[in-house]
Amino acid sequence: MTGDRLIDAFDAVLSDLDGVVYAGPDAIPGAPEALEAVKAQGFPVIFVTNNASRSVDHVAQHLSDLGVQTTGAEVISSAQAGAGVLAEKLAPGSKVMITGSRALAQIVADAGLEPVWSEDDAPQAVVQGFDPGIAWKDLAEAAFVLADPNVLWVATNTDGSIPQARGIAPGNGTLVAAVASATKRTPLVAGKPEAPIFLDGAKRVGAVRPVVIGDRLDTDIQGGNRAGFATIAVLTGVDTPETILGAVTEQRPTHVINTLAELFEPAPVVRTELGDDGTEGEVSGHWVRADCGQASARAQGQSVVVRGDSEDLDAWRAAFAAWWELNPQADEPTSPRVVWEHA
Repeated sequence: MTGDRLIDAFDAVLSDLDGVVYAGPDAIPGAPEALEAVKAQGFPVIFVTNNASRSVDHVAQHLSDLGVQTTGAEVISSAQAGAGVLAEKLAPGSKVMITGSRALAQIVADAGLEPVWSEDDAPQAVVQGFDPGIAWKDLAEAAFVLADPNVLWVATNTDGSIPQARGIAPGNGTLVAAVASATKRTPLVAGKPEAPIFLDGAKRVGAVRPVVIGDRLDTDIQGGNRAGFATIAVLTGVDTPETILGAVTEQRPTHVINTLAELFEPAPVVRTELGDDGTEGEVSGHWVRADCGQASARAQGQSVVVRGDSEDLDAWRAAFAAWWELNPQADEPTSPRVVWEHA
């Protein structure tokens, strides 16, 4: 072991699934092999998923079929987190209407609550999770129940999209938004980007320096940051270097890698330098330069000038560092003008 590899800075991996390990039913090339190598070298791996449509045992079997030997105890789902929220807020045996899959219903039952499917059953709560077979009538039933302001509403997650083999498809967040639009209500969100699901994962393996790996800034990275853990964005799913560059502060990852195989490469080293050429008119002379590998970037005003190749992730890493140092607090996504110069 070299000791300077990226993976060596951590004592466990908390990994997302969709867009990191697989897209739809198929493995992302190289991902299962990389995760098996992580485990073989003694790093525990816990899978943290916002997909509430399947049981953790089903997810574990899918992973094992793809070459990542996994048990249900190594998977934490937003369905489990949602059931936990319901169990905290409701009396045992309370009726909960399921707007989602049969797997979600079973997890709610395992939490000591009674799953129901209709307003006629007088539920005290509604739990909404992703199910590819969900229909308009299911969303309408949830809206009818939630017309009563005393009915608790819990969403397992609010992912706006989900990676599939054919591309990016609407996620549970779009279905939750439909019910929210009809009811003018906002649900409690149980899974990512809230911190407890990640804290639970670290606790399961006794980790004190875990790293959260994901493809989405607004769930995986934001949730890992909220938990106080290091975060790695991998470019095999939803977010891209362009969206990462303009990310709000809370969603900025600690590291960015192309694929999971780069966990075994040396951790990228980025150096920054600050300067000021003096203000002219309304244009600030404050600038930040960052270097990574053979690439460099200089951020000033609303622009980032990058010396390097746009296909080289080190060039983007330099751009991230320069722009984020220049704009340390961004509550809304930014859109810097990126100028590429050949090194």
